[in-house]
Amino acid sequence: MHDQHHNITVNGVPIQEADIELASRSLKAASHPLRLKIMCLLQSNEMTVHEIVERVGTTQSNISQHLGLMRDKGLLSSHRVANRVYYRLAESRLALLQVCSSLR
Repeated sequence: MHDQHHNITVNGVPIQEADIELASRSLKAASHPLRLKIMCLLQSNEMTVHEIVERVGTTQSNISQHLGLMRDKGLLSSHRVANRVYYRLAESRLALLQVCSSLR
């Protein structure tokens, strides 16, 4: 087996190997059913931990752990208003819901 360099493009834009690796790590992080459910909730609006807990029906501790991992992997961004933290899909990861379109 010999090493070949394959050119992969999305919408005519060449995709770098580092972009493939980054997308793969993001997809792995998103592949957990609860994390995917959270991403679907956050697709069109931002929410607090409490709001997410109410919608998915698990503990705040569990949701907080998943949100932390998702933020660390670049899937989510957050901002604080007073004592509340609001989460939303990171702009660069909205396309994960359309899978390969995030590879640019």
